[in-house]
Amino acid sequence: MEKVFEYFDRAAALAEKGMEVISFGIGQPDFPTPEHICEAAKNAIDAGFTTYVSPPGIRELREAIAEHVSEFTGAGDVKPEEVIVLPGCKAAIFLAIASYVEPGDEVIVPDPGFPTYECVVRYAGGRPVFLPLREELDFRMTPEAVQDAITEKTKMVIVNSPHNPTGGMCTKTDIQGILEVAKEHGILVVSDEIYDHYVYDGEFTSVLVDPEWRDFVLYLNGFSKTYSMTGWRLGYIVANAKAIERLTIFAVNNFSCTASFVQKAGVAAIRGPQDFFKRVLDEYKRRREAAYRAFKSIPGVKVRKSPGAFYIFPNIKEILKQTGLTTEQFAIKMLELKGVVTPPGVPSFPLKAGEGYLRVSYALPVEKIERGAERFREGVEELLEKAF
Repeated sequence: MEKVFEYFDRAAALAEKGMEVISFGIGQPDFPTPEHICEAAKNAIDAGFTTYVSPPGIRELREAIAEHVSEFTGAGDVKPEEVIVLPGCKAAIFLAIASYVEPGDEVIVPDPGFPTYECVVRYAGGRPVFLPLREELDFRMTPEAVQDAITEKTKMVIVNSPHNPTGGMCTKTDIQGILEVAKEHGILVVSDEIYDHYVYDGEFTSVLVDPEWRDFVLYLNGFSKTYSMTGWRLGYIVANAKAIERLTIFAVNNFSCTASFVQKAGVAAIRGPQDFFKRVLDEYKRRREAAYRAFKSIPGVKVRKSPGAFYIFPNIKEILKQTGLTTEQFAIKMLELKGVVTPPGVPSFPLKAGEGYLRVSYALPVEKIERGAERFREGVEELLEKAF
């Protein structure tokens, strides 16, 4: 189980005892799934569309995804045969890694990073090579760092931009450089772009900008974040048609197909009105400002205003130095003392680069962000008083 979920369980136990818990740990939007999407699923169920469907996905959804990805990323000509629909982006991560990584292969993984990457690499018999993302570089993965991490055993590099847990985002130059390095060394690029719509500063660049993407890229995405469909479990991979055939064999022998009526909801999500998301993004800009302002004002905390996703990654190294606590010990104390959930950079987002940092999700109302940050401040003050 992902370490983050352990903190949710701890928080739930405290809530049962009557403590008000404010969670900065949740990695999902808090706005409801748009009604037209829900209606599409209900209509599909009412029409009896609840049977098995084609393992790579219903044609209607594959066409919609292909058109959307072509336009949004600039790829221009993605075909339905280059899309496989899956039960969530996590399933996409699993298939992309497990279908290609063999025992002894090395996979470059961002550190800190989404823990599923490392877990699946190890499951497949590969060896994760952790690439530290530096605060002074805004937690970007750079071509130079990727180049330095490559060995003769490197099979794949995993890119995640905008990034979980830091909210960092690669520049266009970063993406283009990483792609060139990958092509030069003949390695695969798996790009998780699930946060691609949550961009506040700068320009988002997809790996599909490379005209040769079909030769070496597996593009991963889903509906969870943009359409607030985390519980619907709907994701997809875009790759060349031959790769999709390979992935389909894996999929059909694993889960047969993605839920049929959920796929109809996916069609409605892409084909339906998109204006709701502008309101969502404007609200999340407000929340980012509130979270940044509140945590920046806390003595001993340093924080950058992340350009993407819905996370900031506060640096609490000065507080840890004064209290003698590890990052995880501090996060547990903050939960127990103040009911504030702040997943620690280590061990929640392995391996080592997250030590001294916390992931703060601002996917909650501004008033809760401010109240939670104030409790956090009080907790820091109490811990520092006990340390002296």
